[in-house]
Amino acid sequence: MHAEKNIWYPFGQQKTSRDPIFITHGKGSKLYDADGKSYIDAISSWWTNIHGHAHPYIADAVNRQFHTLEHVIFSGFTHAPAEQLAEKLLEHLPTFSKVFFSDNGSTAVEVALKMALQFWKNSGKDKQGIIALDGAYHGDTFGSMSVSERDAFTAPFHALLFDSIYLPFPGSHPDAAIEQMRRACASGNIAAFIYEPLVQGAAGMQMYPPEILDQLIRIAKEHDVLCIADEVMTGFYRTGSLFASDQCKEKPDIICLSKGITGGSMPLSVTLCKQEIYDAFYSDEKGKAFWHGHSYTGHPLACAAALASLELLMLPSTQEAIQRIVKRHHAAEALLASSGKFENVRQCGTILAVDIPVKDPGYFSNIRDDIYYSALEKGVLLRPLGNAAYVLPPYCISDEELDVVYNTLFEL
Repeated sequence: MHAEKNIWYPFGQQKTSRDPIFITHGKGSKLYDADGKSYIDAISSWWTNIHGHAHPYIADAVNRQFHTLEHVIFSGFTHAPAEQLAEKLLEHLPTFSKVFFSDNGSTAVEVALKMALQFWKNSGKDKQGIIALDGAYHGDTFGSMSVSERDAFTAPFHALLFDSIYLPFPGSHPDAAIEQMRRACASGNIAAFIYEPLVQGAAGMQMYPPEILDQLIRIAKEHDVLCIADEVMTGFYRTGSLFASDQCKEKPDIICLSKGITGGSMPLSVTLCKQEIYDAFYSDEKGKAFWHGHSYTGHPLACAAALASLELLMLPSTQEAIQRIVKRHHAAEALLASSGKFENVRQCGTILAVDIPVKDPGYFSNIRDDIYYSALEKGVLLRPLGNAAYVLPPYCISDEELDVVYNTLFEL
């Protein structure tokens, strides 16, 4: 009996879902099941795997660390991998000065929200409002759900979530988003503005330009509102630049990173903040401390994996691969758009997405399963968001494998 008989799997109705595919191993951009069939991982296993599966460089780094220090409590103790990783991240994100470790995207956001709210509390100001965007998804903890779209996923908990103010999605209604941002900030009660820069992932890879985001951030800063960039998905060259925020003139005060940070090998997340935020917690008063942490905060093995992943990411060969994917996606976007089969064909960096025309375009549309299983039969792992099909591949994917993925999209 396989273990799936005893496992409660995420994001799916267990009664009606098909049995999960038993994966025995992965190599590069491919996964292999128990029958020997291979699947091109065109979504980087939930947007995490940026260098390919079972990468030997990351594996060796983790193995070496395992023989030195596998874990130590991160309160009152520290270690080299965490310190080195913090230093490397700050080299790439020079507007920040402090790095707080946690273990997944939801907790990175939870940390950011708590930082922002307590910052104002410690500063003696009663500011508690949060502004988010329509279609937002920031995680599955209660704080992150509270700043996410109210939908079927959060419906059982609506009565328990704190209220947030939602702006119209700036990609569809830029003027309305800007006007509502001005009105909301004018109240003087807004603590923070949280956003997924340039691309809303779970909303269906919905995209919007940096110029509009710059205007929203500028308004927030004019009213002394902290800005939180949720780059859990968009970080590490997904949008073509190292971070999506690099494409904006206006920079956030807090940034959340996870998913690709370890190359998809181990759970890890970080929340970086500016010095002025940290300074509001730095006090002789113990009550002003940031009382938050996790058992595996700053996990040495995950930090070692992240350091190895960053080294790989900066190699000329990886940079060339990223640009190759961007160019291939751009060419595929034009062909998909001209085919007449799809709506809202769009691309941002290494992300390519299309909408399949259907009467019911919601997340639970039957077209989702049709696309998913049809692609699996062709040896391609796609995981549509409702009627939105997207490609977000590991950077090691070959041109031949990309052609297979593009052809699979064309045949939907």
